[in-house]
Amino acid sequence: MQIPEMFKKDDAVSPVIGVILMVAITVILAAVIAAFVFGLDSPESAPQASLKASSDSVTVTGGTDQNVVKLEHQGGDAINLKTTNTRITIGDNSVNSSILTGDADLESFEVGESLYIFNNGTSTDDPTYYIGTLNNSTIDTTNGATENVAESGDSIDLKIIDVQTQQMLRDATVRF
Repeated sequence: MQIPEMFKKDDAVSPVIGVILMVAITVILAAVIAAFVFGLDSPESAPQASLKASSDSVTVTGGTDQNVVKLEHQGGDAINLKTTNTRITIGDNSVNSSILTGDADLESFEVGESLYIFNNGTSTDDPTYYIGTLNNSTIDTTNGATENVAESGDSIDLKIIDVQTQQMLRDATVRF
């Protein structure tokens, strides 16, 4: 066979290339469809709630008034207070949302409810924050509120974050 004739014989080339291209297109198309079907989960959304944060003064056992942060749920979804679902911080300090002793059954924060953040630390310089309800307008110091959350004239930054979605539920500055 002469060299020029060898380059002219291409009888089987077109069908083989056509089959290879069709298989490649099918595999790519299947991969794209699988990526859309299995990879597009709708992300969970954080609870939508209207929360008001303000300073308040409560009376602890012995008749002493303490400055606390009052959280009011004014509307929207209930907020799960378990540590795994909600993180509350004041400045650089986390609020212990394992709840005060007297409020051990408190798991969610719903519309119309009010919660209070207390300082059970030794001073405003060494705070240990807890969250709980206000029972009978007096707080037993064995359950918290032994010190002011902040002194008069101070302001604190309060952040409430949904841990699962890492979305901010409330970011407020509370002035005392």
